[in-house]
Amino acid sequence: MTYYGPILDNHFHLNRNGRYLDAAKDFQRAGGTDIVLVHCPDFRQPPETLQGHTESYADTLGMAEAVRHEVGLGVRVVLGPHPAAFAHQFERWVEEEGDAGQERAIENYRHSIDAALHFVHEGQAHAIGEVGRPHWKVSEHIWDLSNMLLDETMHLAAQEGIPLQLHVEGESDATYPDLAARATKQGMDLVKLVRHYSPPDVRASHTHGLTPSVLIGKGALDRLIETQSASSHGFFLETDYMDDPRRPGAVLGPKTVPKRTKQLLEAGVEEDVLWTTHHELALKVYGESPASS
Repeated sequence: MTYYGPILDNHFHLNRNGRYLDAAKDFQRAGGTDIVLVHCPDFRQPPETLQGHTESYADTLGMAEAVRHEVGLGVRVVLGPHPAAFAHQFERWVEEEGDAGQERAIENYRHSIDAALHFVHEGQAHAIGEVGRPHWKVSEHIWDLSNMLLDETMHLAAQEGIPLQLHVEGESDATYPDLAARATKQGMDLVKLVRHYSPPDVRASHTHGLTPSVLIGKGALDRLIETQSASSHGFFLETDYMDDPRRPGAVLGPKTVPKRTKQLLEAGVEEDVLWTTHHELALKVYGESPASS
């Protein structure tokens, strides 16, 4: 049995100092047709100004254009402030500057959102992300501030009709309900709230209306197969490929989503489910993908 439709990796990073276009070509050779290219900041030295964010995002957009024109993949782009960048800047600046450092960190977060929003308005980016809150233990103060900024970003997304890709803590029974309640309060369309690095339980009763983007490691297959028929509106597949020369193949390699798609088909997942995963849901969440050439 063969699936002849598009194949999309919903969370893919590229690095000019990594494998870059060769990684995109690996994805394509394995059968991939489309990626959602998610901005990855320089965690050692993340931008500290509006101009810095704009320039950093422009580089990601430049990589997207290269993938479209030199590899021939469809590419949607997600731009935004990684929650780890905010948390680390906050900790450093508060230690150095006290209350002024806190205000500086919050202002810098808002600048990063403003810069991303500019490119969304220009039609060059398709969503804001990955935004959210730290996935490691932090002080209650940082946790509360992260939630405040997440609520603020959800409110903006609701007003603008923009999708968000979320990066949040690991699985707990409270995670999905909390995110759904926050987004609903801000007026968001929950379908456009995409949980990156989602666990493979995609039942509607579990995801509470959000769109799960399943990290499709080999261990995720069985649970995804068990629960996919009870999904509300579908799910994405992703690798969170990092393209980090220091960690080759992390988190999952670029060939993984095409391979797992074949395995899902062989396990009896219907073709229309895979069509939704790789095409219809992407249209619903992000809109059209710029044409490759």
